[in-house]
Amino acid sequence: MKPNVGRLDRLARAAAALAFLVCAVAAPVPLAVRGALAAAGVYVVITVLAGRCVGYSLLGLSTCPLDRAPGGRLPR
Repeated sequence: MKPNVGRLDRLARAAAALAFLVCAVAAPVPLAVRGALAAAGVYVVITVLAGRCVGYSLLGLSTCPLDRAPGGRLPR
């Protein structure tokens, strides 16, 4: 599996994951909302560590500078 998440995208995702997880712990919201925030944070952490995003794969996108065709799409 080739990575499809670039360095800048990974940094932005890491910041978003931190925000999701902090909100899941500190925000005065119902338990169901906390669970959703935590799940989103964990998913984003996994994409940061793996360098691969399922949504990008389904759409045929990539922010990784390697193996990228013009227009941001992965070569077929």
